Amino acid sequence: MARRGRSGTAGAPARGAGARRGLTVATVALVALLGATSTGLAVPPPPPNPSDSSIDSAKGDANAKAGEVGRLTNQLAQAEQKLSSLQDDVELKQEQAMKALVDLQTAQDEATQAQNDAKSARQEADAAVGAIEKARADAKKFAAASFEQGSTIGSVSAYLTSDSPKDLLARAQLLNAIGGSRINAMDRLQQAQTDKANKDSAARKALELAQQKQDAATQAKGAADSAQSAAVSAQQAQAAQNTQLEANKNSVEQQLYAAQAKVNGLQGQRQRYQDWVAQKQREDEERARQAALRAAAAANNNDDGGDDNGGGSRGRPSPAAGSSIEAVIARALSKVGMPYAWGGGNGSGPTRGIRDGGVADQYGDYRKIGFDCSGLMIYAFAGVQGLPHFSGYQYTSGRRVPLSQMRRGDMLFWGGSGGIHHVALYLGNGQMVEAPQSGSYVRVVSVRYGGIMPYATRLIG
Repeated sequence: MARRGRSGTAGAPARGAGARRGLTVATVALVALLGATSTGLAVPPPPPNPSDSSIDSAKGDANAKAGEVGRLTNQLAQAEQKLSSLQDDVELKQEQAMKALVDLQTAQDEATQAQNDAKSARQEADAAVGAIEKARADAKKFAAASFEQGSTIGSVSAYLTSDSPKDLLARAQLLNAIGGSRINAMDRLQQAQTDKANKDSAARKALELAQQKQDAATQAKGAADSAQSAAVSAQQAQAAQNTQLEANKNSVEQQLYAAQAKVNGLQGQRQRYQDWVAQKQREDEERARQAALRAAAAANNNDDGGDDNGGGSRGRPSPAAGSSIEAVIARALSKVGMPYAWGGGNGSGPTRGIRDGGVADQYGDYRKIGFDCSGLMIYAFAGVQGLPHFSGYQYTSGRRVPLSQMRRGDMLFWGGSGGIHHVALYLGNGQMVEAPQSGSYVRVVSVRYGGIMPYATRLIG
């Protein structure tokens, strides 16, 4: 570096000639090095280059499949919504069937009680008739004896055995009173017979009404069972349609994935071809640079002039890289995980489900020990009050409050113009515990506001 600083001294020509020889040697060495390494820059043969029309066709096919998937997805969403609505209808029909069953049992109990009352009234009326007949027989006997003796029965002997006129008069008064009491007693028996006959008539009327109620309840039960069967059939048909739609959607999705894979493959081939073109261009540029260096080296070999400028460059560093409510809730929560069983559950705990002739039977609810939605409420509130085994009746079993005021321990209901079909217990913080439907279990979930009734029912507080 110090010698470069004195390049203008008398010894400069000798040193300049040496520098030119060094530059020529270095240039030749660099060209030789580049020539030796240029074989490593060779580009492999070009990969396939799909045409634009092939890529566009594949994209069009993929877009068509995507559109078909979207269409099927929309259809499936609508079908799922319809299936959910049909499921709600099935639950409603199940609850209506339960109501009809409860009403039928009530009517049967009333008819049985009316039959017992009528039987008792008939027995009392028959007994009254018997008593009157006996009293009449006694009265006839008394009258006949009195007629034979010319006075009240027993008066002749009573008079003959009297000790004095005073005693005779007392006995006559007594015998007359006895005769009158018989007549009064018979009047009372006749009045009792009339009362018993009226009671017997009323009991028969009540029995007739009770039988009419039982017949109406039986018809209602049959209609409810038929409606439930129709709802189950509709739900099953929709479920089958949903299954087919799901299968079609899955098939088209697979076709979409295949079409997308084809597009990706063609685009990958195009990208690899473009990478090959870029690499070939870099190689061509490198070859041109090497040719230019060789030409410069040849020119230096023929050039005797020039000077040593001491020029050079230094490498720069790279940038750095860089209560009781609680008791109710506790009871309900203690049954989380228990199977759903239609018709199951009472104040003592889970019971065996019953047949419904539809969905519940398909899931074998009649073989399960568990709860349905209203049965779980019966068990939870057993220490508060008895509840009927029908969500519709439970809805009116307490004070109703707007949903905006619902609180922990209230009952929530779902239904519509056809009536109530589901009930759950509100836990607070948007959570509830419920026995949802056949095939499921008692669970804690977020409150569903679709189809919820506008009022909660409060039994405590």
